[in-house]
Amino acid sequence: MRVVIVENTRVTHHGLVGVALHERAALIDLWKPWTGQPLPDAPEADALVVFGGEQSATDDHSHPYLPTLARLMQAYTDADKPVLGICLGSQLLARAYGATNHLGTAPEFGWVDVTLTEAGREDPVLSQVPDTFPIFQWHSDTFTLPEGATHLATSAGAAHQAFRIGRATYGTQFHFEASRPVVADWLTRFPEGVEKMAPGWASRHSALAQTQGAKADAHGLTLARAWVSLIG
Repeated sequence: MRVVIVENTRVTHHGLVGVALHERAALIDLWKPWTGQPLPDAPEADALVVFGGEQSATDDHSHPYLPTLARLMQAYTDADKPVLGICLGSQLLARAYGATNHLGTAPEFGWVDVTLTEAGREDPVLSQVPDTFPIFQWHSDTFTLPEGATHLATSAGAAHQAFRIGRATYGTQFHFEASRPVVADWLTRFPEGVEKMAPGWASRHSALAQTQGAKADAHGLTLARAWVSLIG
């Protein structure tokens, strides 16, 4: 299989999604449109993954490629090719389908409990994890649910944690790709950003990693494998 991965920022870890793709011997086409690299106009692979970034999904003035990327996510969906949008990717997917992005209204950071909806408990991907599970979050924005989308998961801080459009297009607000090594690297690279989001969290990181982080790693890899299994 061949999978397009879109990175939206200088430091992008594929994490547990990368593990699941490599387990299936996926060939990766890597796109970095924030560098000025043009995006394809139409689907050229079997699936599309769009990772997060520090920009909002409506920052067209600073990241003019965002509308093109939103259209590309929709084109893959229309072609019945699996799409995965994580954090910014989920916000951009929601935008592509007419939802509204709300900026700075739903900050969450750290390993946070997410709860499945009734539809989530029946979904082929989300049903593979417990009804409530810890997973990593780092975001301030949220979005309305796109019309026709299936709402799959929620949290106390952001109602729309996961949704599905069609057969295999998924948006997750949470970073299920973020294994404990990824989180540790973020903490090293972006200490000021972490402190701004969650004052004092760095001092609690080690203990949290051994408890919530260990569980989140297992759930994240389960979700990644389940989504990758949808790729033909």
